[in-house]
Amino acid sequence: MRSQLARKPENTYHHGDLRYALIKAALREAERGGTEAISIKALAKQLGVSQPAPYRHFADREALLEAVTAQAFRQLSAILRAAMAKPSKQSKLSRLAQATLDFGLHRSGIYRLMFASRTVSCAPKGSELREATHETFALVVEALEAPAVGYLRERHALKIWAALHGVVMLAEQGLFTGEAAHATREELVEDFVSETKTALAAAIKAARRRKKAGT
Repeated sequence: MRSQLARKPENTYHHGDLRYALIKAALREAERGGTEAISIKALAKQLGVSQPAPYRHFADREALLEAVTAQAFRQLSAILRAAMAKPSKQSKLSRLAQATLDFGLHRSGIYRLMFASRTVSCAPKGSELREATHETFALVVEALEAPAVGYLRERHALKIWAALHGVVMLAEQGLFTGEAAHATREELVEDFVSETKTALAAAIKAARRRKKAGT
C-alpha cells in the first residue's frame, strides 16, 4: 500500500475550476510575453484538458483575454489599496504612484496586456473588465484625498494616471534612463505627485471662490 496519495502535477486543475485555472495560467504566460503569449490551445495542453474544454468557459480568445485583463486590474487594485493603507509619512498619492511604477516595471508583460492592447476599449460597458478598470481609477481618485468639487478630482486623477503610464512605457522601452533629466524615475514620479496635489488644491480653491462670488 502506498504511504501517501500521488499528487497532481502543479499545472493541473481541480474539477470545476477550469475557468479560474485558465485565467491563472494565462496570467503567467502574459507575465512572460504579454498578450501575444496567450494561446487557448497551448493553455489547454498545459492544463491537460481537451482542446474544446476551454470553450465551455470562453467563447473565444478575446473573451479569455477580457477575463484575464479584468483579473490583472483586480490584482493591481489590491496592490494599490495595500500601498495606500500602509502607515507612512508619504501621502496616499505618493504611495499609489510608486506602487504603480513598481508594478509596471516589474510586471511588464501583465502591464502590456492591461494598457498596450485594445482589450479594454473593446470590452462592453458594464462588463467585468470595465468594472475592474473603474475600481482602479476610483483608487487614484481616492488617493488625491481631495473633496468633490465638480469633476476636478477626476480630471487630475486622469492627468497623473496618464503621466505614470508615460513613465512606465518610456522606461519599459528603454527610452527613459533618467540621464537626460538627471533624475530617477522615482524622483520624476514624485514631481508628478507634488505638481498634481498643488494644481488640484489651487483649482478647488478657485472653483469655490467663483461659486461664492456667484451667490
